Amino acid sequence: MTDECTKEETDAARKLFAGQCDFVMGVAALDQLPPGDRAEIAFAGRSNVGKSSLLNALTGRKALARTSHTPGRTQQLNYFDLGGRFYMVDMPGYGYAKVSKSQKKEWDRLIRDYLRGRATLRCVFILIDARHGIKENDRDIMKMLDEAAVSYRIILTKTDKVKRDALAHTIAATESLLKKHPAAFTAIMTTSAQAGEGLLALQAAFCRIAES
Repeated sequence: MTDECTKEETDAARKLFAGQCDFVMGVAALDQLPPGDRAEIAFAGRSNVGKSSLLNALTGRKALARTSHTPGRTQQLNYFDLGGRFYMVDMPGYGYAKVSKSQKKEWDRLIRDYLRGRATLRCVFILIDARHGIKENDRDIMKMLDEAAVSYRIILTKTDKVKRDALAHTIAATESLLKKHPAAFTAIMTTSAQAGEGLLALQAAFCRIAES
């Protein structure tokens, strides 16, 4: 699959994301999951990587997903119904050390069990801060996804805060790394929730993956 989309695809994606999108539920245990009656795409990333800001920007909302300067705000799987067709799933942020060990263990277990056991999960978008690149805890979830045979792809966030040469270096290094991971889609997507960069391409990619 490539990221090249037709005008019809981008127009349909824009219309879908501009339409109805509602918070459905927060899931803290697998027995609370909604019925698996539609495709799901999950968003994962280190705490404060910009997941909530990106979800808000994708849907044109100001507060669909809560944003916070306090890392670790998302503590469960937050489900959003996109036009009655797909689910977007905001996963707990990882890699933040100032939570209790027991809380971190619970989050890790929830993420691992969800990734291994959700048949309707089509893809996981792993958000990486373009200023910092892939870190060790990102590698951990990539390994988990490889082992679970769940497709994933890297989305660089906050690209408006990075100089062009530095961004190109990060993209090249990330693409090289992804070639070693069997479940990864090797092409990188770049986004800026603040500047609006890459949002339409990500919307179109979401629809193509969910409908595949």
